Amino acid sequence: MRTLIPAPRSSPENHDAPPPPPEAGPRAPRPWAALVLVLALLACAAGLLVRAQALTGDPALRNRALSDTAATSRVVAEVGGALTRVFSYGHGDTATTRQAARGLLAGKAARQYEALFGQVEQRAAQQRLTLTTHVVRAGVTRLGDHDAHLLVFLDQVAQRAGKPATTVAAQLSVVAELRDGRWRIVDIRSR
Repeated sequence: MRTLIPAPRSSPENHDAPPPPPEAGPRAPRPWAALVLVLALLACAAGLLVRAQALTGDPALRNRALSDTAATSRVVAEVGGALTRVFSYGHGDTATTRQAARGLLAGKAARQYEALFGQVEQRAAQQRLTLTTHVVRAGVTRLGDHDAHLLVFLDQVAQRAGKPATTVAAQLSVVAELRDGRWRIVDIRSR
């Protein structure tokens, strides 16, 4: 059974009363709320773009030594071969070594080598010294499009006339540059 609620009757005092409040229902969105939401989304998008750029700008991502095995192997082979040639000589033929160095070294490495090799030539002749260098291990620490940084471990065997051979280990930091399609050593530092 239904109960009916009687409607209010018109009376002179009801004409001045405020209208009843509207029933609670969905509200229309406020324009400023939409603007705040759009600005927040744009700020998040800008932050993500900046972060993405930081990741792609990371030097490790530009280091081809981590991803290009063929180029890395080529650098190791060329630089290792160059070091073997410029640090190996016989007391009777140092001119061949000096000539090889002119084609394999450049920049600071070439200047340092020229300054030191004159002294080596004199000692090699006096002591009848033969030096043989072997690259034991070489690794590329950084490889760019036109430059490479390597860490190289060498064994050098020195043989003087009438004396037993001695072996000395060496560790070098080497910088090479790609010039005319070949890797040339531009800096050598003993570690």
